[in-house]
Amino acid sequence: MRGAEHSNDRIPFLDFGGMHDPLKEAFMDSLSQFLDTKWYVLGNAVRQFESAYAQFIGQQHSVGVSSGMAALHLALRAAGIGPGDEVIVPANTYIATWLAVSYVGAKLVPVDPDPVTGNFSAELVARALTPASRAIIPVHLYGMPCPMDELMALADRHQLWVIEDNAQAHGATVGIRRTGSFGHLNAHSFYPTKVLGALGEAGAITTDDHELADQLCILRNYGQRKRYENEVIGYNYRLDEIQATFLNVKMHHLANWIAERRQLANTYHQGLQDLEGLRLPPVIPGLNHVYHLYVIHSDQRDELQQWLSEKKIETIVHYPKPPHRQSAYAQDNWPERAFPVANRLAATCLSLPLYIGMPASHQMRVIEAIQAFWKRRN
Repeated sequence: MRGAEHSNDRIPFLDFGGMHDPLKEAFMDSLSQFLDTKWYVLGNAVRQFESAYAQFIGQQHSVGVSSGMAALHLALRAAGIGPGDEVIVPANTYIATWLAVSYVGAKLVPVDPDPVTGNFSAELVARALTPASRAIIPVHLYGMPCPMDELMALADRHQLWVIEDNAQAHGATVGIRRTGSFGHLNAHSFYPTKVLGALGEAGAITTDDHELADQLCILRNYGQRKRYENEVIGYNYRLDEIQATFLNVKMHHLANWIAERRQLANTYHQGLQDLEGLRLPPVIPGLNHVYHLYVIHSDQRDELQQWLSEKKIETIVHYPKPPHRQSAYAQDNWPERAFPVANRLAATCLSLPLYIGMPASHQMRVIEAIQAFWKRRN
């Protein structure tokens, strides 16, 4: 194992080979069946995936859409959120969460995250409520669940819509319930890098509300239930039949992939837990992380990333700038010191390689390289 430390092999941040190579034959078989149907839009493959994914999440309905971004947008539309409404969002998230609120013309109300989890807490959200508050969007960032029981209780007291952004947390659980099953409407992304990824863009919205599901089906398809009869202003946000075909193949392996991700994360935990000053993903009873990303935090993040790069280990910063510091939201004039926790997390976070089929020797090289950096630093 130690000999791998001197290997000339580059360790990629992500490699799809371990996930997709064993499925090539199944992909080709399903593709052949897809071509034989000669039905390319909103056919049996989409319906099959919607049913399987709804069952997996634990919801009555799943509506397939073209992306996670589309899922967030349509969820807000279906909830009737618009100008004059305030939507509480995390300051620490990918910008898609904010963009969806901007799409419907509502006002963004960012909340600095809990410094331990990097996510919403009910206490912090409660402080941001005003009479104009209409919805909250908890984001299960990196696959770490938000405390949904407390957030749902808060939303019930204040009659707020809850839209979970479950783009990064397929299979994460709060107690025995999966994330994406708590909110009134819940957005999911199947971008290729996700825990469950398509071979292109795809997404879904889950809900237990039949009327909302029906409305979403209309909104995703030009606002029509029947062809050429447009009931509302809708969108072309349909899930591609071919992406649903591939997702149906991958659904059969999702549980095993989640277990593997958790095992890889546990190996990182064991190898890195004794390095003073290095913060690992939190382990909180009842909030079961799914490790879409394994994100560590260090005050010497840039130096550590450079060190690992020199050892031919690829890492990524998710995300170097929070949304409030992006040019897209410059007109909001957030103060330089706004959202200090989000700023701090962005300045210290580093995502380590973690993917299905990652060789044990590669993971050991990552661990030993970080240990060597700590020894050198001290």
